[in-house]
Amino acid sequence: MQAEEELSQEVGELKAHYKQILSLLGEDVEREGLLKTPERVAKAMLTLTKGYRMDPKAVLNSAKFKEDYRQMVIVKDINFYSLCEHHMLPFYGKAHVAYIPNGYITGLSKIARVVDIFSHRLQVQERMTTQIKECIQDTLNPLGVMVVIEAKHMCMQMRGVEKQNSITTTSDFTGAFNQAKTREEFMNLIRGGQF
Repeated sequence: MQAEEELSQEVGELKAHYKQILSLLGEDVEREGLLKTPERVAKAMLTLTKGYRMDPKAVLNSAKFKEDYRQMVIVKDINFYSLCEHHMLPFYGKAHVAYIPNGYITGLSKIARVVDIFSHRLQVQERMTTQIKECIQDTLNPLGVMVVIEAKHMCMQMRGVEKQNSITTTSDFTGAFNQAKTREEFMNLIRGGQF
């Protein structure tokens, strides 16, 4: 009940600001098509930034299991959508995550949830890559973690340089992935064919 009241208050406060923004942009906030826009945008922004209200380590720990498996576990092609913190425009793409267990594994869906949590915050791709890596490393203490993210940025497509087909790739890794051979195996596996 309290969470609903807090959410309603947040929507109300954001709604007032968005109404003012529309007015500052020169719009008639009383015209039919815009009457509910401030509330819709407020609700959308709370959804797009819901990662601030979630704990990614708790998600991993909720499905942490003791297992004597020490080979690479890869979850690839995790679709995500985020907002660039510089222009608050979307960037979107795929994350590929691997870890080598060291006594513990986690539910595979939890890896995708960690990506969702960090992507549902105002972000830069570089930091998001590192945050995902550090969260998995700190929570599961594996022999190594590697994260590769490939994304298109609307701030590059809609404004500024307006390059429609550019893709930004970032990577970060720990432990066993410091070895070129292990990184190469990961890259070959994520580039491999579909099932």
